[in-house]
Amino acid sequence: MVKAKKFGTFGGVFTPSILTILGVIMYMRLPMIVGEAGLFGTIGIVLVAHLISITTGISVSSIATDKKVKEGGTYYIISRSLGLPIGGTLGLALFVGLSFSVSLYLIGFAESFLEFLNLPTDTDSIRITGTIVLIAVTILTFISTSLAIKTQYLIMVAIFLSLLSVLLGRHEMAPVTPNLFGRGSGLPLMVLFGIFFPAVTGFEAGVSMSGDLKNPKKSIPLGTISAISIGLVVYIGLAIFFSYRVDSAMLADDPKVLFKIALVPQLVIAGIWGATLSSALGSILAAPRILQSTAIDKITSRVFAHGTGASREPRNALMLTFVIAESGILIGELNVIARIVSIFFITTYGFLNLSAAFESLTSADFRPSFRPSPWISIIGSLACIIVMIKLDILAMIGAVAILGSLFLFLKQRQLVLETGDTWSSVWASLVRTGLRRLNKSSINTRNWRPNIILFSGQDSARPHLVDLANSITGKLGMYSAFEMIESKEARLVRDKSYLTGPGKQKDELLIHQHKCREVFEGINEIS
Repeated sequence: MVKAKKFGTFGGVFTPSILTILGVIMYMRLPMIVGEAGLFGTIGIVLVAHLISITTGISVSSIATDKKVKEGGTYYIISRSLGLPIGGTLGLALFVGLSFSVSLYLIGFAESFLEFLNLPTDTDSIRITGTIVLIAVTILTFISTSLAIKTQYLIMVAIFLSLLSVLLGRHEMAPVTPNLFGRGSGLPLMVLFGIFFPAVTGFEAGVSMSGDLKNPKKSIPLGTISAISIGLVVYIGLAIFFSYRVDSAMLADDPKVLFKIALVPQLVIAGIWGATLSSALGSILAAPRILQSTAIDKITSRVFAHGTGASREPRNALMLTFVIAESGILIGELNVIARIVSIFFITTYGFLNLSAAFESLTSADFRPSFRPSPWISIIGSLACIIVMIKLDILAMIGAVAILGSLFLFLKQRQLVLETGDTWSSVWASLVRTGLRRLNKSSINTRNWRPNIILFSGQDSARPHLVDLANSITGKLGMYSAFEMIESKEARLVRDKSYLTGPGKQKDELLIHQHKCREVFEGINEIS
């Protein structure tokens, strides 16, 4: 039997994550953002975007060090915390977002490639070039995941050399005064934020490789947080460099500005092409694995659960990823695709942070080796909600409507995990808190509710007594039913509960079995 190829922290998480973070947005849009927003505006955009990515990365790391993370990465984490209906809804949103990310990166590649060859950069030319490259990337991924990951090491060297070339370049484009506030053209900061945000979603490429890692509990936290931190330093550094060394009008209006300021322009070309292609590879590796994981959980068609070879390569899921990516390429507008990707990712990240907070606050068996404060996850979730509202309220409403419909559909299918989820812990915590508050509050005629102890015996023993209790308590009161079991055991197990099956009663009845030496002695103990 051929053993599946497994990857470590550097190759499996850090490399695909950092190459996707330092991708098409850094080369093709960051100069424009700095030119329009200035240093302070750009740093604000970068910090808010990284607030979401850092809190989400910490949440992912926390859950990954608590339980074994299998295929599906973020989808697996959410579904095992919040259940299959919510997990499936957000997993499919993440799959679509990653598939459109492939379009985003290849459109950026097509723009750069056509400009370098002095060919027309109209929409049709971008569509044709992007489609050809998408076919090549898909074939590479189809042949071997290991081969696709190995190519990323060479690309990382190309990106590093291209950044050095930009930083060491000599030119006469420096502004008279530093570009601190932008040129004031009126382009809203939230529009620029929507264009920039996909840059910080790159860590998803590493997390989604969870099923191909030797040690996910170690690799996901270390690789994810390292990639996000380095990405933050690079973006802040580039924003400062552009603001002090390049004129704002050149940054905002000239798409070839990086070539003009670089020490060796050819290295910038290699960096752009390498970054866009590696980002596309990272996303096209991640998206099919999420779809495959949803199919294994019977959320999507079993066709996508099929895997090829020892590593169970998700080739069927890869074909659907190709179709969605091609539809994005046919749109042909980088800024439009960037905003679509932003909405999908922000929605998913909000719920992922919520998932981590739920686990930390409600789950008794949540004992991760990396345990940050749950407030970090809560802050990340709130930041996602606020950004979604500010970014595009209509897109948010549309996304909520689509995802809400999908959730209701999956809920009707009554999908349940054999291992359970955190919702039972949530309800138990709420009941516990409610009983404590009820015990402290005073009872008066306004808030009095019937609360009956009912010695009903077995389900069929005293049905009329159960009917009487139902009539007295109504919809607002409650009753506790007990079955006394006489036993001569030396050591009594005094408490056991079970739900009765469907019978004549309108609702299922929770019976508490109480073992005792004698029936009346047991009644005294309960009372």
